[in-house]
Order: sequence, then C-alpha cells, then structure tokens
Amino acid sequence: MDRTERILDLVALLLDAREPISWAELREHFPADYGGSDDAAERKFERDKAELVELGFPLSYVQGDDERRDGYLVDRDVYYLPEADLTKEELAVLYAAGSAALASGAFPGRDDLAHALRKIGFFAGESLPTPRVRMELGTGQEGQEKEVSARLEQLWEACSAHKWVHIVYGSPKQTGPTERRVDPYGLALRRGVWTLVGYCHLRQGLRTFHVHRIRDLKVNTARPRTPDFEVPADFSLDAHVAYFPWQYRFHAPMEVTLRLTGPLASRAGSLFPGAVLEPVEEGVTRARFPVTFVDGLVRFVLSLGADCRVEGPVEARERLEQMAARILEKHAVLDPDGQRVSA
Repeated sequence: MDRTERILDLVALLLDAREPISWAELREHFPADYGGSDDAAERKFERDKAELVELGFPLSYVQGDDERRDGYLVDRDVYYLPEADLTKEELAVLYAAGSAALASGAFPGRDDLAHALRKIGFFAGESLPTPRVRMELGTGQEGQEKEVSARLEQLWEACSAHKWVHIVYGSPKQTGPTERRVDPYGLALRRGVWTLVGYCHLRQGLRTFHVHRIRDLKVNTARPRTPDFEVPADFSLDAHVAYFPWQYRFHAPMEVTLRLTGPLASRAGSLFPGAVLEPVEEGVTRARFPVTFVDGLVRFVLSLGADCRVEGPVEARERLEQMAARILEKHAVLDPDGQRVSA
C-alpha cells in the first residue's frame, strides 16, 4: 500500500473508533504494512505516527482502566473545530469579505481561502453572490501586485511551518537595503499595507517589515518538516502593528485628551476606538486614550477640522499649534508687499 494511502486509511480508522485501538488491532487492519517482525512493524508505525503528530493530528496512547482498554485514541475536542453557528446573514457577510480578498491581487493562503469559501457556500444552502468590486490589498506601490502576492505566499508558508527567511529589505530609514535573517511570527493587513512581524537576528529583537519593501526573499529549505523557532506564547500581532497612525510605537505612551463637538461628539467612539469617553454636555464629548506617536494623532485631528481640539497634555497641544502654524505659513496668500492676507 502506498504510504499516503496508508496514512489516510489510518486516520479514517482512528476517527471512526469509539474506544482505544490496540497495537494488535492495528496490525490486524494493516497486515501487509505492519506485518512481519515486531521490530520492523513498530518502526514503520512509529514513523507513521510521527507524521500524523507533525500534521497536527491529536493522536495519543491511553492506559486502560476498568472501563476501557489500552490503545491509541484521538482527542476529538482538539481535532474538530466547534460549531460556528452563523446565521445566513453572517455567512453572506463572511463570504463577501472572503470573495473580495480572493479577488484582490495580493492575499496569502489563496487556496485555503478558496476552499473555505466553497464550504461556506455549501453550508449556506444557496448561491451566495461574489462581489464585483475589486479590492487592492497590500501592494504598497502601483505595479507591485504580482511581486507582493508571490512573497505573501512564501511568507504565509514560512509562518505556518515556522521556518526562518532571508530577506533583502529596503527601509526608508537606511541609506541602502540590508540583509536580514528573520523568524516570521505573523502577517497583518492594516490600511491596505501588509506587514511582516518577526524576530530579526540582525537587530536582535522583534521588528516589523512592510512586505512591499522586501526586495528579495528566500525561505530556509533545510529540514522542511522541522520548525526553526517557536513563537512566544504571549506574542500578539496587535501589539506590534498599529491600526491607527497615533499607535506607532515611536515614543513612550502619553495619555491625550481630546474635545469633540458638533457632529463629531456622537462619533467619538468610532473615530477613536478604545478611548474613554466622557459626555461633557449636549453635543460635547471628551475622549482620553494613550498615544505613542503624537504627530500621527495631530495630523488626524487637523483633518477633522474645528470640531476636534486637543485639551492636553501641554506637549500634544503645543505640537498641534506648531503643525497648524506651519500649514498656515505654507498655504498663506501674500499681498504685493509680502504681507499675509489670507490662507
């Protein structure tokens, strides 16, 4: 029997079992494979078992008791995912989002995503429409779509297999590209840009890399089934990839208080998710939240207009005034004598 066929038959047998399967029973089910001498049969089964465990199949050996015998058993709670129990409306939203991502030119795990969408369509029990709007995700610059897409697939596989990658990275902070060895922990999409987060051996610490700035990428091919690293249990992508410009970790956290009036007062929660909101009076709301990049916040506040003001701390308020003054100076209209008349 072909090894792949034997592994699949072994999985089917173990999943179908309602009680532990002994080694003797396994030999009876696979006489041509686990027959012969005991040593040869055990070595072959150990190799098969190691492959199953490596693939994530939760196979374990249990000691018998008064109610059951010794043997191999699959932990069904670990193997089977819990029921999602989504409504048809929720399935439609999920299907639309997945279809839009699949239609984009750069999205990792395309085969897995397509397989998941087929499952959603099957369980929905009816045809779900595919969005006609094409989403441009993560190219960073025009013309990079195919290049970024190929690298995302490589990084997706490297993250899944825990294999280190060698990259040539063009950082805007460096005079030229640098070569890095990186343990890829995960990928994140924020505001149309894909970011790789991982341990950089050059910098000896966690770093983030915009995928569209990776000039060259090679995945370690040595011992492909053996992981090169382990992702720390407390690792979180959200702690390293910012959703909003004021969350970039350039400075120590500073609590900023904003005053929102008029139409913005009722939108404070959506404009600044996670902020502590304090209704002051009708049509006025204060929002307090930590900021690690004041300039990023100030630019956003200025874009909101006069209905958003920085109340504190002093450093943030002064930074807003400085940036606003520079904008006025840059766009000022001067009279023939060089005096500013408007902006």
